[in-house]
Amino acid sequence: MKIFKTRRELQQFALELKRSGKTVGFVPTMGYLHAGHMSLIDIAREKADVVIVSIFVNPTQFGPTEDLDRYPRDFERDLAMCTEHKVDVIFAPEPGEMYNADSSTWVEEKKLSGPLCGASRPCFYRGVTTVVSKLFNLVMPDFAVFGWKDAQQLLVIKRMVRDLDFPVEIIGAPLVRDTDGLALSSRNRYLSDDERTRALAIHRNLLAVREKVEADGASVLESALARARKGIEESGGRIDYVTALDVDTMEEPVSGTKALLVAAAVFYGTTRLIDNEVVELK
Repeated sequence: MKIFKTRRELQQFALELKRSGKTVGFVPTMGYLHAGHMSLIDIAREKADVVIVSIFVNPTQFGPTEDLDRYPRDFERDLAMCTEHKVDVIFAPEPGEMYNADSSTWVEEKKLSGPLCGASRPCFYRGVTTVVSKLFNLVMPDFAVFGWKDAQQLLVIKRMVRDLDFPVEIIGAPLVRDTDGLALSSRNRYLSDDERTRALAIHRNLLAVREKVEADGASVLESALARARKGIEESGGRIDYVTALDVDTMEEPVSGTKALLVAAAVFYGTTRLIDNEVVELK
């Protein structure tokens, strides 16, 4: 397995892969890998000649009061997991390597990124789309794998790729949960045992919304969401949002909506967790 630390050496390697006709699969991560990341890597491994994983805690997607400095990092652990899952290349730049000191160019998606996490974390998606654009230019992948755990991020990246004509296929991978139902996240390590137990209310209540809407139709959506919010609050969660949007437009559902993204962001203690369920409408 090769480990690259600079943009120049990664891009040169990627150019050589292109010239040789190799199929390149890419999984961008912020490290502190878990089984959810491994599921993305395994998809890439099945489809690609060469699998490249980036490990970079991107500072431009963190607000000034967010957890950039305390975001979990363990490169040796990440290296072992990538080795086990047959990753070919790791790109692990130092913090100052990815952006020029006087960098002044941004990539922004202005529609799908507006609600949900985009509303409560205004700088987040601009940082995501900018760094992913840079990574695509460095890796030059044939396809990249993103998880439905970060559903809005997946949709924003798909729109960016479409609008800017990146020659990259975006593959959405299923959300992976722990055995107790909690969506896997690097931030789960921040939770105390009590907070983790109470946080199970997020998925339990989102699943209840999905089941109610699938059984009775969209007319019961608002009452189902109200019950979900109450259930999460009763578990001690501080709600950022619990809502449902059209999964294609990220707007309020209308009569022609085919599927809903029922999504939540909730704090337990100081830890912000996200989760979602996709509901197909009859």
